[in-house]
Amino acid sequence: MKLFLILGSLSAFLFVALGAFGAHAWKPRLESAGYLETFQTAVQYHMIHALALIAVAILTQFLPSLGLLNGAGWAFFIGIILFSGSLYVLSLTGISVLGAITPLGGLAFLIGWVLLFIAALQI
Repeated sequence: MKLFLILGSLSAFLFVALGAFGAHAWKPRLESAGYLETFQTAVQYHMIHALALIAVAILTQFLPSLGLLNGAGWAFFIGIILFSGSLYVLSLTGISVLGAITPLGGLAFLIGWVLLFIAALQI
């Protein structure tokens, strides 16, 4: 699906941009606040799932009848927003209540991988 390719490539772009800012411009701030590792976790999961979105986009071109792939794509995208997004905001603002959102993003990632697994079984 074209949408997942757009979302995946945009997510990968944001990963590179945010990773660069985290490694350079924001690094002193993140280190002094003790959030560098948290930010790095957000970046790592962000990129893995941006690539997963791109993979889903490619797979939907070959297996368009598998609605599970669409569900996996949306779960990965929601996971990026909730998991990585909450960790980015937490790292940069120190708003700790956002840590409660992070597990929901992790759950979305897990759902995406399970849906992709089930889709693979149906091929």
